[in-house]
Amino acid sequence: MTELRSNYRPGTSPWAVRRAQWRALGLTDEDMAKPKIAIVNSSSSLATCYSHLDGIAQAAREAVAEAGGLGFEIRTVAPSDFIHSAGGRGGYILSARDLISHDIEAAVEGAQLDGMVCLASCDKTAPGQLMAAARINLPTVMVGCGYQACGTFQGKHCDIEDVFLGAGHHAQGRLSLEDLTGMSENAVAGPGVCAGMGTANSMHMACEALGMALPGSTPVLADSPKMFEDVRAAARRAVSLVHEDLRPRDLLTPHAFENAVTLMLSLSASINSVKHLQAIAEEAESGVDVYGLYEQLADEVPLLAAVRPNGPDSIEEFDAAGGAATVMRSLGGQLHTDARTVTGRTVGENLEAAVPADGRVIRAADRPLGRHPTIVLVRGSLAPATGIVKLSVDEQRQTSFTGPAKVYEDPYSALDGLRGGEVQAGDVLVLRGLGPKGTPGMGMASRPVFALDGAGLTGQVAVVTDGQLSGLVNKGVVVGEVSPEAADGGPLALVQDGDTIAIDLTSRRADLLVPDGELDRRRQELAGSPEPGTSGTPDGHASRGWLSVYRRTVRPLQEGAVLSPRAQGDRR
Repeated sequence: MTELRSNYRPGTSPWAVRRAQWRALGLTDEDMAKPKIAIVNSSSSLATCYSHLDGIAQAAREAVAEAGGLGFEIRTVAPSDFIHSAGGRGGYILSARDLISHDIEAAVEGAQLDGMVCLASCDKTAPGQLMAAARINLPTVMVGCGYQACGTFQGKHCDIEDVFLGAGHHAQGRLSLEDLTGMSENAVAGPGVCAGMGTANSMHMACEALGMALPGSTPVLADSPKMFEDVRAAARRAVSLVHEDLRPRDLLTPHAFENAVTLMLSLSASINSVKHLQAIAEEAESGVDVYGLYEQLADEVPLLAAVRPNGPDSIEEFDAAGGAATVMRSLGGQLHTDARTVTGRTVGENLEAAVPADGRVIRAADRPLGRHPTIVLVRGSLAPATGIVKLSVDEQRQTSFTGPAKVYEDPYSALDGLRGGEVQAGDVLVLRGLGPKGTPGMGMASRPVFALDGAGLTGQVAVVTDGQLSGLVNKGVVVGEVSPEAADGGPLALVQDGDTIAIDLTSRRADLLVPDGELDRRRQELAGSPEPGTSGTPDGHASRGWLSVYRRTVRPLQEGAVLSPRAQGDRR
């Protein structure tokens, strides 16, 4: 049996003071000798994503005890995109992912616990928890805590993304306040994450593909009997992992990341999965280039499901058809089935229990919905590192756009410009200063995209931004997460109104068609600016507090936007 790092030698100061604390909590000496498992809980009453986690944490703690372990619940920040995007120009969203990882490190490493059960819910919890697991490398099981039940409005399906899109339509006068209010009252019928193929469900399923969650556990309805079965099984397994000394870095191998990218492409998953998987790879010190994997595999992976809003099927139908495990079974030979998983078995061994594809909601690999990629990475003179485009599942899609730039420094100015008729059909709306450094924390660019849809300009106006987009955006030609970002000296900072921008998704390029000499002149002018490519608003560039720490230490998106200050000149 593995010696537990949490067991201190009797008579020492750490043993004595900890024993005094824990005896006062009602623990016995026998309890204190058991494997000590952190139950990572991001509970919060601010959002439905997290409102159910306390009950789940209690079930996990009981299961840890049944398996011979001692469970300790620890808390982290609990960011919800729809709630926490209100302040800091949206910078508290992505930055909270890294805060989660450091919350976990401080609690688990400080207390020298032995393993973890991580209760993943909204978008940033799963990647933040995986980042911590990869960094501290303690036996860990991830648990997806489920999607929310949705409602109906005026006889039609209505979920939270419909409300988000409806707000864009209302901003353009195409949806009444009464209807928007009715949608908001009916969209969410229970706790859990957004019910679609957004970032949360995508990352829950990525956990399974990485081998860090139990097979067949994602997606799942929040608070359902199946979810609680999975929670208890994961908690029991965490205790076994400590005894077996099976750790995240044993599982988070290059083959595991390739499996996760393959699954994401086959599902037309959230584009946010790219930077999150890269961040996990960085923390695992795996040497994996996740961006390169998306480019390499894009044309090889068949599209096997079309879950709302990518297609007509609901997440409930996808869940009933077998979920991630069934898709992975369909992918078969395109996965590294010899990759180890948290069960102690290989991917291939786990998938023997998966149900076969039903042929409708989940397709067989030889009868896919399509073979075109829906997550496309572009490069070019406007995006020398990368930009990301989410395309429609439908083969009939727009593949190119060329037009004059209309530049805005923040989403609210862009919305005002749309309302004022400044943006016309044929324009390329450029929204900059929203990258990880520029916001700081990476601002959300989705509101102008949805407002374009509300104005009937989808497909008639392209968007280029260094900000992040909703994991569900796939409307028109939208190039997001352009890197290098404007605040890091990227070409996006040089764009002026009227410049011609050309986007070609067939050749996967995004180019700024301005002579080099003119760009050099603009670059010299910007060199004298203290914060080129940013809006300079006090709220977005806090001189103190968490966002200022984030801005000083965040790495580029190609490194997952992890926090890791390096010596000047270190350009790894």
